[in-house]
Amino acid sequence: MIRPNFLTVADRLELLSCVKRQREDHGVARRANALLLLNDGMSCAQIAKVLFLDDDTVRIWHKQYLAEDWEAVAYDGWKGGQSRMTIAQEADLSEWLEERFCRSTAQIRAYMGSKFDIHYSHSGCIKLLARLGFEYRKPKALPRVADVEKQAAFIAFYENLLNNLPADEAVYFSDAVHPEYQSKPSHGWARKGSNPAIQTTSGRGRVNIHGALNLETFDAPFVEPTTVDGVSSVQLLAKIEARNPDKRIIHVIWDNAPYHKGPDVRAFLSRKNCRIHLIQLPPYCPHLNPIERLWAVMHSHVTHNRHYPTQKHFANAILNFMREVVPKQWRNFRDQVTDNFRIISHRNVRVLQWPRYKLVSVASDVGTT
Repeated sequence: MIRPNFLTVADRLELLSCVKRQREDHGVARRANALLLLNDGMSCAQIAKVLFLDDDTVRIWHKQYLAEDWEAVAYDGWKGGQSRMTIAQEADLSEWLEERFCRSTAQIRAYMGSKFDIHYSHSGCIKLLARLGFEYRKPKALPRVADVEKQAAFIAFYENLLNNLPADEAVYFSDAVHPEYQSKPSHGWARKGSNPAIQTTSGRGRVNIHGALNLETFDAPFVEPTTVDGVSSVQLLAKIEARNPDKRIIHVIWDNAPYHKGPDVRAFLSRKNCRIHLIQLPPYCPHLNPIERLWAVMHSHVTHNRHYPTQKHFANAILNFMREVVPKQWRNFRDQVTDNFRIISHRNVRVLQWPRYKLVSVASDVGTT
């Protein structure tokens, strides 16, 4: 017969706390429940029936509590999600995690095993991380070297250019795009359990489009070169010039690709009465080129969740978008293709470094989250 009221006041409060956290720590909560019920006068047999345990298990937990303490009962032989780390150890782990970006719990568990000799299961580690305020996230992609001052200077220059643009001048943005002949599954709404699928293609071909865009008129001249290079750049500039016979100066804004500054382009610009004025975007700033947004619209219309039986069908769909959809339906996506620029900086983000901690021996779930 086990006498009731064997728990100390402090242990009873601790056990009650464990029971309230049972959604996080089910294994520990069940042991706490058993001891609390024993303490309240229930027999081992009654507790075993209520908690679906063996009554000998309840007796073992009681003896272990009397011989040692609650900590020994809580964690003896159990490696689940309940934290067995001290507050200082949790602070150490949090600081270690803040300094790196771990893609797998195996890395984190290896660190805890090496540093604290504490070992967690994969699921237990996830629960611990959630309790400490960490979540599994994908980092944002930042431009490689997006100079904030150069971005701001370009935006100011562009706004001044537009605000003072004479009627006999025009502004075009230019870039190249290379849609590949491959099915591109994309998110969409579907009934639960319907398992939507799209046929895939095995081709590796692509369509080269070297294009330009006037945001005021939505004129979008383009060429279809075999290779995007200095020759295609000149062909595009000539086409822009031919479509604007009434313009004295045509400002063309594009990136710093080498062929945009090569001998073919320089020769074209050196012609007598050339009306093209080139403006270079800051390095690594595709977000400052609105034609990139037109390419995104093109992909949503033509490539996302679409299957084409042949590469020719695919190429025709791309060309049809440029020749028919853009000139006739551009008002439908005008709000998506704008010069509403923003400056991208590393401020308010944590630029990640690859984890410095080297794994020695990790569990078999390397590569899992």
